[in-house]
Amino acid sequence: MTASPYEGMPHIDFLYLSEPEMIEAGVTDSAACVETMEETLILLADGDYRMAGASANSHGAQINFPSNPEHEGMPADGPDRRFMAMPAYLGGRFRAAGVKWYGSNAENRNHELPRSIHVFVLNDATTGAPMAIMSANLLSAYRTGAVPGVGVKHLAVQNAETVGIIGPGVMSRTIFDSAISQRPGIKHLKIKGRSAGSTNRVAEYFREKYPQLESVTVVDSEREAIEGSDILIAGTSTSPDGPSGFPYFKREWIKPGALILCPAAARFDDDFITSDEANLVVDYTGLYEEWFNENGPDVTYERLLGIPGNRWWDMTEEGTLPKDKLVNIGDIAAGRAPGRTDDEQIFCYSIGGMPVEDVAWAYDVYENARAKGIGTTLNLWDMPVLR
Repeated sequence: MTASPYEGMPHIDFLYLSEPEMIEAGVTDSAACVETMEETLILLADGDYRMAGASANSHGAQINFPSNPEHEGMPADGPDRRFMAMPAYLGGRFRAAGVKWYGSNAENRNHELPRSIHVFVLNDATTGAPMAIMSANLLSAYRTGAVPGVGVKHLAVQNAETVGIIGPGVMSRTIFDSAISQRPGIKHLKIKGRSAGSTNRVAEYFREKYPQLESVTVVDSEREAIEGSDILIAGTSTSPDGPSGFPYFKREWIKPGALILCPAAARFDDDFITSDEANLVVDYTGLYEEWFNENGPDVTYERLLGIPGNRWWDMTEEGTLPKDKLVNIGDIAAGRAPGRTDDEQIFCYSIGGMPVEDVAWAYDVYENARAKGIGTTLNLWDMPVLR
């Protein structure tokens, strides 16, 4: 990292990057993003980061709305309706800060808009000056896909051929893109979606994007997606079939050697989780501890979208699961903790998502854009009026 470009200079410019410019600067390069996320997860395990909150581990700050607002014009609560700010600092070669800011509303889809609309501000960590403002939907989607991709790199069997997806939304698509960048021998894909029409459209998307696949099959049940799969992607927060309304991974259905990627909801039997068969990996234990502390012991993991790492942390607090059974993927990537040692081990990898990941990928895309002359330079000021 070079010295701050703003030291001793009142003049401040920053780079604006639209979505097409983000693509041109490499935001959709899954293989590169996996490498950047691996660096990030190691820095997390090393402690060279800061996020919000007293413990520096908070996912972010969220604005929710009442069901029946008293004030005219205030939005009412609804599915996925919120505003959220996710700030972070990341050290290592990045040494940058930033914040992802987004609004979310499931009704956006009725207007041909994404559920969430993201922007990202990247800041110089020394002066606080903005370095870039970016369109961030793709930034968020691809870093979300690449964090599970780090798990595929270190935990999937080398000869992985079959992937099962439960919930084939955008997140599952970017996860698959990262997975196949790490295991190019993948040949078969099974998809369980909610409705036949939308699931068949997604299946066609996979056939067109990955012509090397020998089969892309739409299946009728979660069990069919799970059985025989080397890599499983739990990509939905709801399920009409599973306990508590979440996808259910019954031990008998899970293939020996499988890697189960859980960036959304997933339900496992507690006796499987506490057994020697289940190898439990998380993106970072500090995130789950902070969620527990923020929400308190009376908030069930069902209220936290069903991400299994929250249930596992609850179990450690209850004393039914040893804390050392939860292993940070960054420690595995750094060689400080064992990963896969044989092809029969089952790994369950919980991913909660953290703003340090956005900082890292935003920094690399920004550096690519600068090197290639991509983007629009905007002026903040030549001389600040108040100083």
